[in-house]
Amino acid sequence: MSFVEFRFLWFFLAVFIVYWTMRNNAARKVWLLLCSYCFYAAWNWKFTFLVLGSTTVDYIVGQMLGRSERPAWRRFWIATSVCVNLGVLAFFKYFNFFVSSASGFLAWLGLPASVNTLNIILPVGISFYTFHSMSYTIDVYRGKQRPISNFVDLSLFVSFFPPLVAGPIVRAVYFLPQLVSAKKFSNVDVRGAVMLFLAGFIKKACIADGVAPTVDRYFAHPADFTAASAWIGVLFYAIQIYCDFSGYTDMAIAAARLLGYQLPNNFQFPYLARNVSDFWRRWHISLSSWLRDYLYIPLGGNRGSRGFAYRNVMITMLLGGLWHGAAWTFVIWGALHGTALLIHREWTRFTEGLKWAARGMRWFAWPITIYAVCVAWILFRAHDLGSAGTILKQFVLFRGGGNEHFHRWFLLLIGGLALIHWLNSRRWFAESWRQWPAPVFAAAYGCTFAVVLLFVPPHYTPFIYFQF
Repeated sequence: MSFVEFRFLWFFLAVFIVYWTMRNNAARKVWLLLCSYCFYAAWNWKFTFLVLGSTTVDYIVGQMLGRSERPAWRRFWIATSVCVNLGVLAFFKYFNFFVSSASGFLAWLGLPASVNTLNIILPVGISFYTFHSMSYTIDVYRGKQRPISNFVDLSLFVSFFPPLVAGPIVRAVYFLPQLVSAKKFSNVDVRGAVMLFLAGFIKKACIADGVAPTVDRYFAHPADFTAASAWIGVLFYAIQIYCDFSGYTDMAIAAARLLGYQLPNNFQFPYLARNVSDFWRRWHISLSSWLRDYLYIPLGGNRGSRGFAYRNVMITMLLGGLWHGAAWTFVIWGALHGTALLIHREWTRFTEGLKWAARGMRWFAWPITIYAVCVAWILFRAHDLGSAGTILKQFVLFRGGGNEHFHRWFLLLIGGLALIHWLNSRRWFAESWRQWPAPVFAAAYGCTFAVVLLFVPPHYTPFIYFQF
């Protein structure tokens, strides 16, 4: 069940009406929990037991951590949580990748090897709810979160349907306190929430799905296109993945707000970043901060020598790339971003105190950053390393061997969307609609939604991050 399907609108309408009809907070939470499991079961009901199993293990671990004072026992219980969660994730997401990679390596060494892969179905959103659940036990272990005795509360935190399958990644210390008291509908910013949902719907259903056929056509056979078309294909994909993912996030945050809950922001105009570090402070914020707090800092962070800190950066980015998908293209994508982060650190250290360097780079920082991000997107989207090599040759070296090409007016579309992105960051689109009378707002909203539906492509494209 996707946010852009009409059946979700009917589903959410039922959830919304029943939820706010109830007065008892415990009953509300049970209702949301049941609805969240129904939402997930719409993809594959069998995997609801996987969510339930992960929640049960971490509930038990949290209770045992609360009762254990001996460091050895506490380390045992947190290791149990991490091993179970990552073990399940590794099996469903990486088993075939590891087996195929090991077989290929043995074959390269000239050793006999047989490949025995399994027909494994990847549970939708497993990477997201696994990180949700792990944040609870890790924070209990660190003393930042008290153990939760109410199993319903922990279950709702792990399976809450708006961020369940594609984020943002929610931490226990952020969400669990919101379950303590009953929400009041008078505190809900209904207008802001429905406008945010509409913005997310437009991003996904109109823009991302609108450029998807062009992106798919180019990446399916990149060698058939000219170098100019390669630039259009790659830039279209940069637009698609941003509008697709941020569109989902907008709709998830809006749905949660309509139920009285707050979710963390996940994007802050990432394509306006002036360096790669700034990009990761703006892109998929919930993942980058999760990796920082639960991986990079425990590895040692930037403490110690520069080489030690740079090693930690590369490990974090390599694993961040692997988190996105079981393929070497994702690993290389993470390596490219890790390398770019190290180059930026070295440049910052080298130019420290040099005002002329800062002034000179002011004009080049943004295009260089966007260019580097788009080069990395090629590895993220390419079907395999061979296709990635072909696209990189076209995009970087301007060597296109094909004759097919896209319309040049696509460049005007890219420029127009970039302008809207910039104007939105400057808050040019004033929120005057907050001052409108309720009937006027409702009529305008309905008419706008009807017009938007005219531009929705007839084909349905699944959210890109569902596969992660």
